[in-house]
Amino acid sequence: MDNKLLLTLLLDALPLVAAVTGGFATVTDFHGRRIKTVNSCGEDMQSFRGAVYEMANRCAQEQRAMIGPSQIVEGADAWAVPVGPYVVSCSNVERVRREQRLQRALEKALPLIARVAGGEAVIFDHEGKRLSSYNPDGTVNADFLNKVSRYAERAMRTNEPVIGDSFSYTGAMAVRIPITQSYGLGFNNELTAKKQNKLFEEVKKFQSARYNFSDIVGNSDTLRTTISRAKQVSGGRSTILICGETGTGKELFAQAIHNASERRDKPFVAVNSGALPSSLVESCLFGYVDGAFTGAKKGGAPGAFEQADGGTIFLDEISEMDMDTQVKILRVLQEREVTRIGGRKPVRIDVRVLASTNKDLTQMVAEEVFRSDLYYRLNVVQITVPPLRERMSDIALLVNHFILKYNVLLGKYILETSKDALDVLQSYDWPGNVRELQNCVEHAINMVKKDERIIMPHHWPAQIRQKADSIGDSITADASFPGGYDKQGAPTLEQILDKTEERAIRQALSRVNNRKKDAARILGISTTTLWRKMQRYNLQF
Repeated sequence: MDNKLLLTLLLDALPLVAAVTGGFATVTDFHGRRIKTVNSCGEDMQSFRGAVYEMANRCAQEQRAMIGPSQIVEGADAWAVPVGPYVVSCSNVERVRREQRLQRALEKALPLIARVAGGEAVIFDHEGKRLSSYNPDGTVNADFLNKVSRYAERAMRTNEPVIGDSFSYTGAMAVRIPITQSYGLGFNNELTAKKQNKLFEEVKKFQSARYNFSDIVGNSDTLRTTISRAKQVSGGRSTILICGETGTGKELFAQAIHNASERRDKPFVAVNSGALPSSLVESCLFGYVDGAFTGAKKGGAPGAFEQADGGTIFLDEISEMDMDTQVKILRVLQEREVTRIGGRKPVRIDVRVLASTNKDLTQMVAEEVFRSDLYYRLNVVQITVPPLRERMSDIALLVNHFILKYNVLLGKYILETSKDALDVLQSYDWPGNVRELQNCVEHAINMVKKDERIIMPHHWPAQIRQKADSIGDSITADASFPGGYDKQGAPTLEQILDKTEERAIRQALSRVNNRKKDAARILGISTTTLWRKMQRYNLQF
């Protein structure tokens, strides 16, 4: 064939060769000088014309095809084939450049991917070796750089995504995705796994009950009545619903009931219903089998009901459970068996169920946000723990109890509380109940100097003093006190508290047009308690 015709054919084919290989294609003469070079779009790269391509020169001299590195882009490959007095060469430089740009973009995005995925995000090479790694908080994870993951290596070898156990965090699952022949992207669900493990550890932590009825501090009539009722029902098997405001000590009663029962030597498992996210509540309560979901622990895990088998499960703040979970709890109470997530075989259980709520479940049933059938299953025996404002005579005992406790913890030697300081506490309404009082005493002991032995009014938190002062001022300004005055003509403490409580009830009823349930909800008491107090103060609405 005529050399001129051959050259014309080669030049015409050059754009097709470049497009197929994804890089530059060139025709050189016998000495390797470039006659024409085009990119993958067929555009003439005139700046290369006349330049000597060493591999093409060798190819012409040795009259054999060659493969070697590109002279233009590091990491790119090139080949050369002799065709008569000419040499046709091509490289994949543009494809490599695109891959390199994509890799740099992924490098920049890696911290964001880690944050969104909730776990470590990595880039690995064709061997599965980690090139870059970021934690979900955006920091570099240098501990596992250059480590090889067999799952990542398999993803690159098979050119298929691979899901398997996380390389860096036990219990997490990771996905590895090959992006090009040179590198891939991987990420895991480390934060979800950590959160789930923490929840399971929290459940395990409460597999014993520490408190007995003797640990419940107080000597008021209302508290003694509640304790007596709780003791009476402790020995049975019936489900108990413990009602009361936040901070009144509902879990304390639950543990005491368990320790007074025949199940005292068996597990006591407390589950905070409000703290469980909806995505994990089922696995925490009912457990799961191996491989039930992404991040499932190898071999599966029992749920709280199985862990409590033979003992007691305490469903704290059950009013916070969503409707779907309520259905499943109802089935457990009816059938006395649980089925793990992903499993088919039900597991028989023998547990006594105690539940607590700080809300009016009857009102929630009426509003259709709590199942009536579950409510009746739970409310076999109801125990209502009184709020602190209904047992104000117990404050002095509670304060002394907390002083002894925090003396040891804080290295102090407080002997007592002054009368004025105690009067401040007696004038406060304690919306946070015993828990708030405990925090108040801890605060005061921190404020007492090392050489002081008595808690004074100024040691209490500012909000306690201010609120107590405002209540006192309000009462003092009102001259109408029922039941008369003491010998000095001033209202007694009991009269002050009664008047404050009566006024609060009147105001609550007035706000809701005398609807008893709504008023009780505002006051944070049950409807039964509201009726009793209305009769006490002769309030007719």
